[in-house]
Amino acid sequence: MTQPLSGQAAVDKLLEVLDLKQLDAARFVGESPQTGAQRVFGGQVAGQALVAAGRTVDPERRVHSLHGYFVRPGDPTEPIEFTVETIRDGRSFSVRRSTAQQYGKTIFFMSASFQVTEEGLDHHTPSPVDVPPPTEVRTMRDWVRQYPSRAASFAAAPQAIDVRYVGVPGWVPPGDRVAADRQQVWMRIDGRLPDDPLLHACALTYASDLSLLDAVLSVHGEVWGPGGVIGASLDHALWFHRPFRADEWFLYDCLSPSASGGRGLASGRMFTEDGRHIASAVQEGLLRRVGERRSPS
Repeated sequence: MTQPLSGQAAVDKLLEVLDLKQLDAARFVGESPQTGAQRVFGGQVAGQALVAAGRTVDPERRVHSLHGYFVRPGDPTEPIEFTVETIRDGRSFSVRRSTAQQYGKTIFFMSASFQVTEEGLDHHTPSPVDVPPPTEVRTMRDWVRQYPSRAASFAAAPQAIDVRYVGVPGWVPPGDRVAADRQQVWMRIDGRLPDDPLLHACALTYASDLSLLDAVLSVHGEVWGPGGVIGASLDHALWFHRPFRADEWFLYDCLSPSASGGRGLASGRMFTEDGRHIASAVQEGLLRRVGERRSPS
C-alpha cells in the first residue's frame, strides 16, 4: 500500500492544488488530489474559488469575508472550471463572485469581499481558557492507530494539515464519544507556506471545513459513519479579522446553536496561540442517519 504524503511533501501537494491554471482574465482551472475520495472536499473547492477571485484583485486589497454555497458534489477525477465576475471595485473594497463548474453545471459559488488595509476600532472576545497547548494534545496519527478501520479514508489522504482534537474526533465508533457542548481543534498547515497573504487565507479556508460540523454531532455524542450520521456541507461563511499565518498553530473553537429538519448549524472562532482572534466561520450542513430514507417530499 502506498504511504500517504505527510509534512512538507503534503503541503507542496496542497500548494499544487491551490495553484490554478489561468486561462484568461476571468477563467481558471483547478485539479483535485487523487486520494480515492468519491467527491471533492468542500474546503478544497472553496479554497480554489478564493484563489481565483483573489487573482483578479489588487494584491494590496486583502480578503475579509466570503460566503459560499455547495450546490452539487464535485467529481475529483474531473478538472474544475472557475469563472470570476467583477461585481465592484470601489475606493476601499472589491467584490467578486467566483463560480465552480464541472460538466457544464455549477457545483459551488462564492461571493468574496476584499479591502485595503485601514486603521480603526480594535477589540475581540478572549480566547477560551483551560485549553491544553497543541504539543500536549493527541496527534491524528494516534487516533488513526487506535481506530484504523474508522479512519481509513483519512489515513489515505495527503496530510497537509496537522489536526489535533482537544476532545474526541467525530469519526470514532458509536459509543466512544460523550456529548459535549463544543468542539475544539488545534490546526496548522504542516509545513512552510510562502508569505503571500492570499495563499494563507486560501489555506485557512481549506482547513475551516475540516471539523466544523463535528460540533453539531458533539452536542449529541454522535459520530460520522456506520452506526451514526452521514452529512454534507450546504454553505460556508468565513470572516478574516486579523493578519495570520496558516502554517502556525490556531485553535478552532466550535459550537452548534441549533439542529433541526435534517440540518445542523455550527459556528467557529479561530485563535492564535497567543490569543488573537484571527477568523470566524459559520456553516450549515445536511445530516442524516446512516441508512435513513429521504422523505417523499
